[in-house]
Amino acid sequence: MTGAVFSYALLAALATALLVAAFTDLRARHIDNWLNLGIAVAAPLWWLAMGLGPFDIGVQIGLAAATFAVACVLFAIGQMGGGDVKLLTALALWFSPAAFLQLVVLMAVLGGGASLAMAAFNMQPGRKEMVRDALAGLVAFAWVWCAGAIVFAVATHRPVVEPATMEAVAGVLPGLWAIPLAAIVVLGLFLFGMRHIMRRQKSRIEVPYGIAIAAASLWVMGSQTLSAAHSAGIAG
Repeated sequence: MTGAVFSYALLAALATALLVAAFTDLRARHIDNWLNLGIAVAAPLWWLAMGLGPFDIGVQIGLAAATFAVACVLFAIGQMGGGDVKLLTALALWFSPAAFLQLVVLMAVLGGGASLAMAAFNMQPGRKEMVRDALAGLVAFAWVWCAGAIVFAVATHRPVVEPATMEAVAGVLPGLWAIPLAAIVVLGLFLFGMRHIMRRQKSRIEVPYGIAIAAASLWVMGSQTLSAAHSAGIAG
């Protein structure tokens, strides 16, 4: 088996494992230990296929250790499940630091948008707080819309906000002093809406964060694979 075929076979196996993880997390809010262990154990084969040296392997192990430490803190404060911690740590063994940072950003955007959307639908309705409920719903919609815009920008390699749009907004504002003032107002409305959403929860919700991790990983993998194939085509 040639090196290229071997590396593609490993990527296909990892993609299959991620799809299984997303499915089980969606169905049962659980990611099996054997699946996370399999991803971690297969990482040295990926290092071999990529021709990593001792220093690069040490970087991958250090990245996984740092990821585990940070993820454990998130687990301790109830922001991430145990299976998610293990999955993210195992994936840190596969991705370079730059690619893993992209993965984490996408994961946070997707997971944050999903979390806020689920929390908004989980709110206890109240007739006396219709205005606050409407504001909270607007905040949730804005957050999800921004998350979608960021993902679309990453997918199309375009800026989140076009320069022409920024210039048009700057032209409407009366002066530079209005920019920080507008930012403070938007942040205040966002924090108020978030607090209201959290205060009005009917029950505790469990966000399937494994889906966000799997989706972000698959996206980064696909992007890197297409980029490598394009570069090989140009070189050929």
